[in-house]
Amino acid sequence: MSDENVVYIGSKPVMNYCLAVLSSLQGDGSMVSLKARGRAISTAVDVAEVTKNRFMEDLKVENIEIGTEELESTEGRMRNVSTITIVLKKG
Repeated sequence: MSDENVVYIGSKPVMNYCLAVLSSLQGDGSMVSLKARGRAISTAVDVAEVTKNRFMEDLKVENIEIGTEELESTEGRMRNVSTITIVLKKG
């Protein structure tokens, strides 16, 4: 999967990411991957569900991967941050 078929989820509104998913699927790609960390995980789930239920009825959740990354905090300590990758497939 190329980098253009990856949507990184952050703190923007859900509809901004839905449009990014739709535009990614309009091109050659039949798959798009949503990646999020920490508090953005719930937004990633919302993006997948809103896109699937409102805009593309034939969109399927191909795969969901969860994990943990170790990041350095502002104080210099290492902390664990949860991650999720949701792969959506057209058709």
